[in-house]
Amino acid sequence: MLRRTALATSMLLIGALLLTSCTGSTTTPNPTGEADPNATLTVRLSLEPANLDIRHTSGASLEQALVDNVYQGLVTRNGDDSNAIVPALATAWAVSPDGLTYTFTLRQGVTFHDGSALTADDVVTSLQTAKDDPTIQSSSDLKNVASIASPDASTVVVTLAQPNIDFLFAMTGRAGLIFKSGDTTNFQTAANGTGPFRVESRNAGQSLTLSRYDGYWGDKAGVAEVVLDYIPDQSAATNAAVAGDVDVALEIDPELRGQIEGTNNFTIESGLTTDKGTLAFNNQRAPLNDQRVREALRLAIDHKALIDTLGSGSELYGPIAPLDPGYEDLSGSISYNPDRARELLAQAGAENLNLTLTIPNVYPTTIPTFLVSSFADVGVTLKVDSVDFSAWLQDVYTNHDYDLSFVRHVEARDFGNWANPSYYFGYDNAEVQGLYAQALATTDEQQSSDLLAEAARIVSDEDAADWLFLSTPLTAVGTNVANFPKNSLNVRLPLAGVTVAAE
Repeated sequence: MLRRTALATSMLLIGALLLTSCTGSTTTPNPTGEADPNATLTVRLSLEPANLDIRHTSGASLEQALVDNVYQGLVTRNGDDSNAIVPALATAWAVSPDGLTYTFTLRQGVTFHDGSALTADDVVTSLQTAKDDPTIQSSSDLKNVASIASPDASTVVVTLAQPNIDFLFAMTGRAGLIFKSGDTTNFQTAANGTGPFRVESRNAGQSLTLSRYDGYWGDKAGVAEVVLDYIPDQSAATNAAVAGDVDVALEIDPELRGQIEGTNNFTIESGLTTDKGTLAFNNQRAPLNDQRVREALRLAIDHKALIDTLGSGSELYGPIAPLDPGYEDLSGSISYNPDRARELLAQAGAENLNLTLTIPNVYPTTIPTFLVSSFADVGVTLKVDSVDFSAWLQDVYTNHDYDLSFVRHVEARDFGNWANPSYYFGYDNAEVQGLYAQALATTDEQQSSDLLAEAARIVSDEDAADWLFLSTPLTAVGTNVANFPKNSLNVRLPLAGVTVAAE
């Protein structure tokens, strides 16, 4: 099976549709045998970055490979069930009572992979560049920053124009990554970060190899080398696991798990994620600009039956996942009711409706097949347009030229998409926008969460989209592997603590 390079947006991850139940643990069980510090860890992933330029190239696959492993920010996420913010290149921070001033204490003894020492100027320049250059991914996360300064060699002070309760969380993402000032590295093909691994080599279309950085400021990585092996095809990935060619396989097919378990060399693990399988409606295009039509389409979908068809998973009826602030169970907001769907379509004058679903061709056919059948039952003919992801990016994400679309939105705390009328959803509600702005501006976390929940209820009540499922992909972890992370693996994959037992 040929391997393909795929693109992704910073808000999306495309992969095989794999769902299962969640566990609360954050790492896999310990194997028997002593850890081998000279071992190579081989991990199967489904999506390959187009290049290594994490500042200018979109795609969650870049963050998955490079954030925390190669590049770091002042802060990061702990990876457990709370997704809490923890120190990285800053040892501590303080926030002023008005929520405007963030004072970071820089970690000492940090070096870049080229051996040069991290300085306060590197931090200030990195953040200022990310703020000022709109071509940098997630630059908008810093648009509220009024000033960035370094009063001394160990301190950086960031002042906001107005409070933003999500500022620290944004600093765990791309906008907060720290680079060497004046670096001449060709970031398309190489990297120069401060993380526990350095980029060793890239075999385009095949793999990315990371090697342990022995000058790392923290605990040294548990393995000498990590090979990220890009295998988009599920059968090929299963064969690689069965053959012993990989130590860990992310996003395995539930229907194929028995083959992997049958080797007795893997345990099947699952964790928490914010991965929302989203059926987008083009809210700006007739007839989908009619709420009655949107509600009818949602009523036509038997979510439980869909998840049963997929083999596992959990239902999600709103735009906020359980890991994120503002989540509440909205299962009572909509239910399977094809009779009511037909009534609404008749009221809207939309009987015998013809619509097109634009879906990237990396997804299995299960979802479009299910939707075609469901919509046919209420008199809607659904044409499926399966396209390369590059075409999806151009047609749907950029040009908003679509009726319905399906992708997985994996990013945490991405409710702001629903408060942005220019986003490809085309959803425009002033009340939602106001509530979101209030949620960001408050310094009270509970108040912020309550405001987000109120806004999310409106989005769901107006049937702005349908959330087909909350995905929790399965991971096959070799019995020789310890401490492999479990949560949010499709966007963050910190590997420094992973060990492989000696053979």
